[in-house]
Amino acid sequence: MTASNNNLHYGPVLVLGATGKTGRRIVERLQDRGIEVREGSRQAVPAFSWQHPEGWDAVLAGMRAVYVNYAPDLAVPGAAEAITLLMSRAKAAGVEHVVLLSGRGEEEAQNCESIVQASNLTWTIVRAGWFNQNFSEGAFLDMVRDGVITLPAGEIGEAFVDVDDIADVVTAALIDRKHVGELYELTGPRLLTFNDIATELSRATGREIRFVRIPREAFSGALEEAGTPADVTWLLDYLFHTVLDGRNATLCDGVERALGRKPKDFSEFADQIAPTGLWSHAA
Repeated sequence: MTASNNNLHYGPVLVLGATGKTGRRIVERLQDRGIEVREGSRQAVPAFSWQHPEGWDAVLAGMRAVYVNYAPDLAVPGAAEAITLLMSRAKAAGVEHVVLLSGRGEEEAQNCESIVQASNLTWTIVRAGWFNQNFSEGAFLDMVRDGVITLPAGEIGEAFVDVDDIADVVTAALIDRKHVGELYELTGPRLLTFNDIATELSRATGREIRFVRIPREAFSGALEEAGTPADVTWLLDYLFHTVLDGRNATLCDGVERALGRKPKDFSEFADQIAPTGLWSHAA
């Protein structure tokens, strides 16, 4: 693809977590622009796994830019070591630019941001908190279908952000040099409690969906009983018990600064999903 603007990059781009919520959307957006993409996942060839760094060099070879989405989250033990090693391998492979998906209000994630910033590669940091899509593609989907969202959350407001907004910002940061050195903290346009979320979902679906607060121990026990992987159980407990304490109960202008438009509201998200039948009663 021929560049028509000297400020633009045209790949190739490696997207880690290419089959996940953000990754698959970013892959689609880059491909729609005619940009060469390498999908980083365990199913791809060459395969990428955070647990198998011996395969990273083959995945990084020939890439100009990398989208880094550490799974399950930068807060989990071992993430900083993995990011340090990835930055070293990326630099050795000739990668120029890194876009890191980070977590709002997570000290461990901010430590990983510092590792990227000190890597001698150009970078863009994209911070985000709770996703709207947690209720349509993630851990809370079955709760919505059952009509009862049972979580250990109080009346703390959270600025839920839409994954499509995250993907738009990351895509822009991967292809346009004007985003180099920027830290974008992304939020939706308003704070919502989980009770507010239940109200929005009830309105959109036309049926009652309630929020019921449960004890922390009961939530963790239910996850373990359901066979949830230990690192995911740890992460969810961490997010509810530590991060959802009001530290993120603020709105930020990252979407508007990066894209020049307002972020998507949860009500718009709910109105888009409800007609698909995804939130119909569980079978």
